[in-house]
Order: sequence, then C-alpha cells, then structure tokens
Amino acid sequence: MESVCWWFVYYVVVVQGIPEVARAVIHIDEQSGKQKLKLLVEGDNLRAVMATHGVNGNRTTSNNTYEVEKTLGIEAARSTIINEIQYTMVNHGMSIDRRHVMLLADLMSYKGEILGITRFGLAKMKESVLMLASFEKTADHLFDAAYFGQKDSVCGE
Repeated sequence: MESVCWWFVYYVVVVQGIPEVARAVIHIDEQSGKQKLKLLVEGDNLRAVMATHGVNGNRTTSNNTYEVEKTLGIEAARSTIINEIQYTMVNHGMSIDRRHVMLLADLMSYKGEILGITRFGLAKMKESVLMLASFEKTADHLFDAAYFGQKDSVCGE
C-alpha cells in the first residue's frame, strides 16, 4: 500500500497554485531504510508552502534567511544562518566550531534584522569602530574615527 501511495503522488498529483514557486520536485529519501518523501520547492513564499495541504509546516525549512525572518522571525532566521553555514562548510570538507558560527549569526542578527557581512551590512553597525575596521576599508574607518573622536568601549576579562 505504501508503494502505491508514493507512486500515486509522484506520477499523478499536480503541484500548483503558488505564483512565487517556480518548480517543485518530489524527492524520495531511502537512506534510513524507510522511504521518506520530501517536497523540494524552488521559489519564495514560505508561508504559502507551509500552509499547503499535506505539507508539515513544523518540518518545513528554507535556505532563504530573509523569507524565514519575514515569516517566522529573527530567531528562526538566525538558526537558518547557522544551519546554512554549517551545511556549506561540511559539504566543502571544512569544519568550524558551532560556537564560532553562532557568534557570526548573532552578529548578523543582533539588530533585529538580517545584516550581511559585507561593507554595506557592517556600515549599519556604527556603534563599533573596530567592527567597521575589521572588514574592508580599514584605514578609512580608523581615520574617520580618529578625526571625529569616536570611541569604542571594548571590555575584556
């Protein structure tokens, strides 16, 4: 009976109805010995995908951190950042201590929005001169901080 169900879903059921979804593919995962069906969706609108009949919203994931932030909030987006960085590093044969990745995710999300680790994302973190100088245009940031008398109260213990 179980094989008939996946065959029916795979060959007969047509997935449609969310305009932002470009493509949906049913993936059959047989690693654990049991057949598990996964619906891989290409596109946006996580909320509509989670609300789709037959989709378990509690087990639905996305790699689009902005979509996750919009739908589930900043903490879920932070968790997505951590998972995506770890997944990418492991697939490239690298390992990073999870605490370092968590620190990076905290830095990207502490303002209540997702900020990229780019010159433009770090520019929104104006409280820390050293943080701005640590990425790009180091001399410019340090010169501006000295010229305008900015302080960076770094405390270490």
